[in-house]
Amino acid sequence: MINKLRVRAQSESGFTLVELLVVMLILGLLAAIAIPAFFNQRDKAADAEAKSTAKTTQTALETYATDNNGNYTAPATGTLLDAVRKIEPTIPSSGVTVTATAPKAYTISAVSTTGASYTFGINRSDTGVVTYPCGEPGKGGCPSDGTWD
Repeated sequence: MINKLRVRAQSESGFTLVELLVVMLILGLLAAIAIPAFFNQRDKAADAEAKSTAKTTQTALETYATDNNGNYTAPATGTLLDAVRKIEPTIPSSGVTVTATAPKAYTISAVSTTGASYTFGINRSDTGVVTYPCGEPGKGGCPSDGTWD
């Protein structure tokens, strides 16, 4: 019986140090490729969320204007963002600003939660022209022409 255990223990072989090092090297290379790609996708998601917030705010602001004879002016009490959030409660209380620049014009600004904090805006002029400027052209989710829509 003891002889069987001794023979069995001697016949088993394990991994050599070189084999373990090769496996660790391969895992390290895979991690070096995957981790930056993961962070890049996370930043893209934060930029997309800021763009979505700006668009949602725009829709709620247009609804607000419909209820107020086409005017984007702030209500007598509270801010314009508070009034818009009553229409669309999913708009966050931080990271987005809404300003009525004239009775028929407004500016929306949404900031992404990435480390660089890129800004995505929607501007409507008195004439009804809507533009979509972004903070840093060519960086983050902002195309090189400086407009995101």
